[in-house]
Amino acid sequence: MKKCLRCNKQATHHITEIKNGKTVALHLCDQCVGEYLNTVDVGGIPDDLEDPLSIGPIGSIASDSPVESTSEACPKCGMTYKLFRSQGRLGCPHDYQHFHDELIPLLESIHHGETQHVGKIPPKVSEESRKQYELIRLKNELKLAIEEEAYEQAAELRDQIQSLNEESSSVEQD
Repeated sequence: MKKCLRCNKQATHHITEIKNGKTVALHLCDQCVGEYLNTVDVGGIPDDLEDPLSIGPIGSIASDSPVESTSEACPKCGMTYKLFRSQGRLGCPHDYQHFHDELIPLLESIHHGETQHVGKIPPKVSEESRKQYELIRLKNELKLAIEEEAYEQAAELRDQIQSLNEESSSVEQD
């Protein structure tokens, strides 16, 4: 059973910070984790930190660097970009537009240059299952294209779906 790094109560939250290639594990209780998340930027662990026990009071680990975002709080929910980075969750759907300029580089870094997560297919999936995944994806895109009245794109998607269905039919007949 781990003890809180700050007050020695039972640790209920385990945070791993990576700064300049160094990994620091923080074990905090409910009270101390709230203080930590409110006072530290993501990556706020000091560069010279060798031992996580040397952190001391939670307030002392806040970064002196300027806030990453110059955006003001969301007018709908009050979420700030700094709070989003510390919690990992946005406050409302409006935040995606409000923090657009900050979120795009973040999403690109997470999704290897893309801004949309497209999912993964398990490596040991049969070719037939892969085609089924592709059909589902194409049908969802077709539905969206029709809703957006993008009829040329919808026609291309329809043709791709028909082609995949014909391939599946010819394989089944062989």
